Amino acid sequence: MERKKRIYRNLKPLDEARRILLENFKDIRVESEPVPVRKALGRVLAKPVITKQSVPAYHAAAMDGIAVKASETFGALPERPVILPKGGRTVMIDTGDPMPEGTDAVVMIEKVEATEEGWEIREAAYPWRNVRKAGEDMVKGEIILPTRQRVRAFDQAALLAAGVYTVEVMRKPRVLIIPTGTEIIIPEQAPDPLPKGAILEVDGQMLASMSEECGAGAEIHAPVSDIESELKRTLKEALSKQYDLIMTIAGSSAGSEDFTPQLLEEIGRLLVHGVTVMPGKPALIAKAEGRPIVGIPGYPVSAAVAFREFVRPLLYMLQGLEPPEPEKALVTVGRKIPSKLGLEEHVRVIIGNVGGRLVATPLAGGAGVLSSIVRADGIIRIPQETGGLSEGEQIEAELLASREMIDGRLVAIGSHDLTIDLIGSMLKEKTGGRVQVSSSNVGSLGGLIALRKQTAHFAGSHLLDEETGDYNHSFIQRYLPSVPVKLINLVHRWQGFMVANGNPKDIQSIHDLKRKDIAFVNRQPGSGTRILMDYELSKAGIGPDDVAGYYNEEYTHMNVAMAVASGAADVGLGILAAAKALSLDFIPVTKERYDLVIPSEYMEDKKIRLMLEVICSNEFKRQVLAMGGYEVDETGKVIS
Repeated sequence: MERKKRIYRNLKPLDEARRILLENFKDIRVESEPVPVRKALGRVLAKPVITKQSVPAYHAAAMDGIAVKASETFGALPERPVILPKGGRTVMIDTGDPMPEGTDAVVMIEKVEATEEGWEIREAAYPWRNVRKAGEDMVKGEIILPTRQRVRAFDQAALLAAGVYTVEVMRKPRVLIIPTGTEIIIPEQAPDPLPKGAILEVDGQMLASMSEECGAGAEIHAPVSDIESELKRTLKEALSKQYDLIMTIAGSSAGSEDFTPQLLEEIGRLLVHGVTVMPGKPALIAKAEGRPIVGIPGYPVSAAVAFREFVRPLLYMLQGLEPPEPEKALVTVGRKIPSKLGLEEHVRVIIGNVGGRLVATPLAGGAGVLSSIVRADGIIRIPQETGGLSEGEQIEAELLASREMIDGRLVAIGSHDLTIDLIGSMLKEKTGGRVQVSSSNVGSLGGLIALRKQTAHFAGSHLLDEETGDYNHSFIQRYLPSVPVKLINLVHRWQGFMVANGNPKDIQSIHDLKRKDIAFVNRQPGSGTRILMDYELSKAGIGPDDVAGYYNEEYTHMNVAMAVASGAADVGLGILAAAKALSLDFIPVTKERYDLVIPSEYMEDKKIRLMLEVICSNEFKRQVLAMGGYEVDETGKVIS
């Protein structure tokens, strides 16, 4: 029997959905529990902590010297010292020692001279000088830490010093995460190769770790198949075990096998099904036996958004805390960002300090592109009543990286090459993570335009001038006529046709692309590889419409290689290193020069200088050659 497809009912704006969530569970708090102070790091105090003993517990010397009665030293000067007999109240004392009875000051050892007559005091002391009074730090009976304080390392030291060895803390919220889907496979149990249609279950770990960052304890349930009765049994069992929060992964959308919404209506109350946010639209919120169940979308980025917007504030509220506000910064939009009216879009961006302003460049990829959230430095929220953002517009971004990390970013926009990734890795290693490269692959022309608009520190480029056979110069003159730049060679590399291992379609030359049984995958317009492809087609007298797949486009050499390796295409033009990485056969077409274009004003930037040191190093050249398909004879050479 065919299952009927459902639709979202009454999509809620993000703020309204969050209000419904928090309003329904506002009176729920986790109970408290005692824990040893030595195990309390990061825990939230359930009530104020009162000191059990004063610190220090007695008057103590604050430095090495002679304990004295201050009044007996009055008038002492270096040229007219006061002599005090040894013993009695005038004794040598070390830092931290209790003050002898009858003394109220310490004269520094440097201001005292021992003589046969006694102690020669060369400086007068006033009462309580160089003395830590009893209770100077903490007084017995006072509150040392307030309720809802998260215990820090130095708090633990203070508590132990104050005689407090056990504290009452909020119990960690217990979270259960239930992945759903017949096609779900636990990564450690996945066969190699992965069967078609199988999906590695990685959202659960991400959500569990995000829960722990919020002070909760999370457990990941074994994947539950797309059988309604099995999920119902799993949910009822979870509710019987008194978890504070249950998350289900996937099954909350509007597809024919997404029965979670209906099931939650049966065992509880469905509060929200669908939110006007992208990614994250399929999120749902329910209440069963007085506890929250949050349906998390299956796509990784959607899952992260749903957690941040709903689960995170809920976990903090359960502990009686307000969630910390994310660090924000005003950024300039480096490239136009379109947006759908009626949906609040959360756009992942890389952010760099370019020319003294923070520039945000959107990362390509939908809700399923996990790497986009890994690479992101921040999130820009585009309101649902806005149709996108214009280039150069200023807007607030929520930072996923610290300002220090962002200031250490080198923003690379332009042509993709594997050596750029290698530069980033080696630069990060060289600087202990202080300097990193964030790249956006938009093609060589896009990189030059980014330099003109001052939204990048450098661009990778391999633009072939069909008339002269030279690379990059004529395009720089055309697109950067008023921007002084340095053109530095990175590598010479082989471009050619990537085909499946063994070349099953027997592709020998560009003329084979006219065959009806050949599916081609191209690079995007403006990329150097697309320009090279058009040049080679023109030489062969082949038009774009003669090539099946000419308009099937990818943005990186690795994506082209993956299209061929996966069988989505039979052939694509790309670099030898990408073909080798995925064990593809390679038919050479041409050797080309791949350069870095760097505005002259950035050449003295410490980050650029460090990058050039990496590029010129023997270790970089060795690793480049190991990838195959490259030559490094001119690597680091200033071309012009």
